[in-house]
Amino acid sequence: MRERISQALKAALKGQERRRVATLRLINAAITDRDIALRGKGKDRANEEEILDILTKMIKQREESSRLYREAGRAELEAQENEEIEIIREFLPKALTEEEAAQAIRAAIAETGAQSLRDMGKVMALLKERYRGQIDMAKAGQRIKAELEG
Repeated sequence: MRERISQALKAALKGQERRRVATLRLINAAITDRDIALRGKGKDRANEEEILDILTKMIKQREESSRLYREAGRAELEAQENEEIEIIREFLPKALTEEEAAQAIRAAIAETGAQSLRDMGKVMALLKERYRGQIDMAKAGQRIKAELEG
């Protein structure tokens, strides 16, 4: 993953793609920050799962900013956030469709034997392990809750 990001940054620099260069540098900075934080805990550097978490978090932040800009009527800033989201998504695994996500949730509920809302954590943990970066965990949580309550 680190190598893909580095190669993309080199290509963006050569192509003089300003937004792409800036976004890729932000990704590298976030990964470096995580590496530094992990060194303090005795780990070497962020692994693939942690990098996926970083990218997912970056997308969530930009989605929220985009929404706020849209509500404030700042179309140019909203567009900028959306461009960054698309650049970051290039490094995430392909997202599951709504139907694929629903099937994954039903399968996880069955596999964990979840019966009530108290079992929701087990289902979420399984989904996060198997579908990291592919499924919106907030939406998944709502769907799991609905499945377990219904």
